[in-house]
Parts: sequence; structure tokens; C-alpha cells
Amino acid sequence: MTKLVIIGGVAGGATAATRARRVDEHAQIVLFERGEDVSFANCGLPYYIGGVIENRNDLLVSSPGQMKSRYKIEVRLRTEVTAIDRSNKRVLFKKVRTGQTGEESYDKIILAPGAEPVRPPLPGLDQEGIHSLRGLPDTDRIKARLDLNPVQSAVVVGGGFIGLEMAENLARRGVGVTVVEMLDQVMAPLDPEMAALVEDHLRAQGVRLILGDGVKSFARADGRLKVATQKGLEMDADLVLLAIGVRPESGLARAAGLETAPGGHIMVDETLRTSDPDIFAVGDAVMIKDFVTGRPVAVALAGPANKQARLAADNALGRRSIYRGSVGTAAVKVFGLTAASTGLSEKTLRAAGIPYLASYTHGSSHASYYPGSENMVVKLVFSPESGRLLGSQIVGGSGVDKRIDVLATAIRGGLTVFDLEELDLAYAPPYSSAKDPVNVAGFVAANLLKGDLVNILPQELAGLDPDRDVLVDLRQKVELDELGYLAGAVHWPLPELRRKLTDLDKSKRYVLYCAEGMRGYLAYRILAQHGFEAVNLSGGYDLIRPAADRLALKLQQPSRND
Repeated sequence: MTKLVIIGGVAGGATAATRARRVDEHAQIVLFERGEDVSFANCGLPYYIGGVIENRNDLLVSSPGQMKSRYKIEVRLRTEVTAIDRSNKRVLFKKVRTGQTGEESYDKIILAPGAEPVRPPLPGLDQEGIHSLRGLPDTDRIKARLDLNPVQSAVVVGGGFIGLEMAENLARRGVGVTVVEMLDQVMAPLDPEMAALVEDHLRAQGVRLILGDGVKSFARADGRLKVATQKGLEMDADLVLLAIGVRPESGLARAAGLETAPGGHIMVDETLRTSDPDIFAVGDAVMIKDFVTGRPVAVALAGPANKQARLAADNALGRRSIYRGSVGTAAVKVFGLTAASTGLSEKTLRAAGIPYLASYTHGSSHASYYPGSENMVVKLVFSPESGRLLGSQIVGGSGVDKRIDVLATAIRGGLTVFDLEELDLAYAPPYSSAKDPVNVAGFVAANLLKGDLVNILPQELAGLDPDRDVLVDLRQKVELDELGYLAGAVHWPLPELRRKLTDLDKSKRYVLYCAEGMRGYLAYRILAQHGFEAVNLSGGYDLIRPAADRLALKLQQPSRND
């Protein structure tokens, strides 16, 4: 009979424990958790604070009683494992409340310690009213502060998943929110031009963004928190939430002599086995394999943690199950917008020196003639040789989650953009269009590889040659009057283009753009087939307008320019 000790609960540990019982009815399974709850929905915490989830008990996934009665698992809450004695195959533990110590033997261990919020050593960090969000006790403190005392303003430090979810839920409770992010964009997994769409939406919802600036210090005066940034900004707040990021809780593993990466993550092989053959590790604390590149990567997401936990339990109990890596699929709700990503980003590919092409398309959540359709921007990055899909990002309204899941599946299956063209996806007017946004993204990317289209990316516009390149706006004048245009562009509405062919110069390159890219594609086909050099701005004006400053582009309100 195998004795399996699991250290840590929540997504990784609790899943490993229940899977282990299904694999081996006779194994002895002991789970240590230093917190108050064995398993809770930590991804739901911001929504409980915001009042979207009303009942706290809805966040509790399982209890020690359920684990014992259903799975015959011994759960020891409020018990911290303080050391792993590998030579004697025992763990040492301490009761959190009483300090009582003890030891437990093991045959196999699964480590699921998770990650802890980063709390940098900033002056004044110990001031009352400065919070992190990891577990239910943190949640209770923040919610009590909002319920019992008037909170007019809050500063959220960090513009990642938790930061933006908390910004939304604080705003939902009537709190004025400022987000301070050290990077020059929110949502680091997104490429900058896609993040700009999220930023534009946040500002439209009344959230103040301070980007490219970090917090320097905290203080308290006149009953309020004073937040100072590195660039000299100062602001008052009733509440501060630190959402700077997380770091692996790997101290126990390091003390036991297990191999760790430079950033502290526990190294595991394809079976989730650590450098000790009897110890496995899963979740936010481990370094795993990126599915696309095969390179080591840390992925702090609940989905991969659950999958790893199942496989680790199999392997700890004598099976052989392989974890092939993660594509890092994630989504975040930001008020009425969804931002999602899967696979590799353009900036990651560029940094890794991996060749790629990129394309942008616009689509609707369902048939545009059916009420309630919402727009989305789809970015693909793919191999310039095979067309294999390497990554995708989507920002938009309803239906984003459906499409990112299709694209995540495509990456997992090694599909190409040519395969995306041919996917048979469910269609009825309330759900999609006959040409789903995934199909359309495949059409455009495949056109690039077939040579039917030459694109220019938004980030390339700043490098245009004024002596050679002619920037052409193909939209109707009413669109220019409403939204402005790129400085230096000539205005040739698409229906007039053929009449202008005799006036064009074949020594020039015509850089074409419209609102979303379709008219630019049509104009490209016209010019290319008449012997002119042209490129189409992928994603169009609607994509670059929110990101103009970041792309070093100047926008102008129109004067007549035709």
C-alpha cells in the first residue's frame, strides 16, 4: 500500500488527492494545508468582493468532511509542513494555531505549494489598508473594509489579471480606481497594440491608468493613504491593492535540496517528477514545458495546474502519464470587454528569434444582422514557412472565449492557418456567421502565405519612407470626419480608386488602410493586378487609433485632403 503525502490544497493539491483515490482505492492519502480551506475557487475572489458572487460558501469547492466521506482522504488543515526529510522519507509539520509539531512518513509526495503575491520592500508597505489577494482571509479583509467603511478611491498596483479584475469589481462598488503599472501597457501577455484596446476601454469606464511608472512609497496622512510613484506622481487612496505578480512558494523544495530554476520554480520532468524520484510537483510553483517551443516556462494558471495534478497522481501511484506542456490559454473580463490569448505573442517570438508572420482581422460575435452582435479583433501569429499557428490574441465583446478556445485547440493539434480556413464551425445567426471570425482569420493569414496579399503591421508604420511611400486612406469622408486619420495620408475612397489608376506612379509604394482591413485588401488586389506596389495595413485604422501614441503615430482631424 502506497502512502501519498500531498502538500498544499486548492487546484493542484485537492485535484491530485481525489485523482489519486480514483487510481488506487487502497493508497493512504494525507493532505496538508496550512490555510483554513482545503479547496476554494481563488479565481472567483474578485467577483465575491464586487458582489457578483453573493454567497461566500459558493467559493468553497470541497471540505475536509467531503474529502473523507467521499474519497477517504485525511485532510489536515491549518497545518504547515516545515521540512522534508528525504533520507528518512518523512515530513515535519507544525500546527499553525498551537505551534504543536509532529512528523509523517511517506512513500511519495506531491508538492502543490502554489505561488504567493509579490510584496516588494517599499517604504510604508505596512500601512493599514494595503492588501494583497491570494486566499479567502485576504478576501474577507478587503470585503469587510468595503462593507463597513466608505471607500471613495482605490489604487490598484499592477495591471495584470488580478489587477484588472479587481479594478472592475471595485468600480462596480462605486469606488474610483487608479491602476498603476510599471510596464508601459496592461496585460503583459498581450502585444502592445492589443493591450491598447483594453486600455481604451478601461479609460472609457472611468478607470485612471498610470503606465510606465511604479509605486515608490506609501504613507498615511489625514486618515488616508498617500501613494507616491517613481516619476513623482502622488495620489490619495482609501484602499490599496497590490497585484504586482506572484512568485513560487518553493522554499520547502529548495530546503529539501530539490532542483529549482533561477527564478525559484521547481524543476520537473515530463511526468511532473522533481529531482527526487519520489517527489512530484504541480501548479504555479513548477517550471514546465511550453507546448509550442518546448522551452521551459512558468505558467500560473488554474487549468494547467489541474491537469498536472491528475498526471502527477497517476505517476506517483505507478502509472506513466506524460505532461506535454501548456499553451498558456487565458482570458480576462474587463467590464464589457474580454481579452484572451493562447500560445506565443509576437514580442515573445521576436525575443526568442523565432520567425513569424502576423495578421489582424475584425469579426462579429454572431451574424451582424441578428441583434446584439459585438465586435472582436483577432490577431494570429504563425510560421512563415508552414503556416503552423503559433499564437493568437483576441480582444472584444461576447464570443471571444469561444474563438480563443478553438485557436488553442488548433495550436495543440498542430494546425495551420490553411486548416483554419476549412474548419466547420457551428453556425446559426444567434451564434456566429457563415464565415466565423476564426475562418476569416485563417483566410487572411493564408492569403499572405499564398501571395494574394502583402500586409504592413501597425508597428511598421512609423518607419515609412516619405520619398517612396504614399499613405492612402480608403474610407468615406464621414468616417474621417468622425474619427480622424493618419497624418500625411491622402484620401481616396475605395470606389474612386480605379479612376485614379492613370495618375499613379509605379515608382511609389502605396500603403493602404481602411477601418478594419477589408477595403484595404480589395484596393491591394486592384493595384497589384495593375502592376503597382502596394501593402495593406493589417487591422486597419480601428486597431491603431487607440495605440497611436504607443506606435509613435500622429492622428489628425481632417481637413479636405483628396
